Amino acid sequence: MLYREYGRLVYAVALRALGRADLAEDATQQTFVRAWQAADRIDVDRDPAAWLATISKRSAIDLYRREARRPKVALADVSADDPSLVTLPPDLGALDAVWHVRRAIDELPPDEATVVRLHHLDGLTQHEIAEHLGLALGTVKSRSHRAHQRLASILSHLREAPV
Repeated sequence: MLYREYGRLVYAVALRALGRADLAEDATQQTFVRAWQAADRIDVDRDPAAWLATISKRSAIDLYRREARRPKVALADVSADDPSLVTLPPDLGALDAVWHVRRAIDELPPDEATVVRLHHLDGLTQHEIAEHLGLALGTVKSRSHRAHQRLASILSHLREAPV
């Protein structure tokens, strides 16, 4: 009942003191824990708003001090093998699609497969591919076009929506 009546007040005091919603929520929780622990000393004839606001402010100050002592490191400066970093498991659907695409590229004639690999896997432009292979730009474009048509045909099953 006390929380329903004064929860917004306590949160507002904590938020004003801390400036962060996540810390204000922690301070609000701490305030009501401390109020519950001191319930035997509460004056039932007085409005508890000022008492709760004071506890909230003190809880906020304690949280602020605790956060100030906590070391802060930029995420870019954390090593990749740090145990505090969490990585998501690979998306199996995406891995399966990549496997199908690579297998489809292997089915292309060698001249077309080379153009596709240089373009999509190595990131070369068609001009760069032409220079790299010593071919005319038009030849690279026509091989790329034929290769993409074949790939679209080979991989058409990936476009179908799962049932």
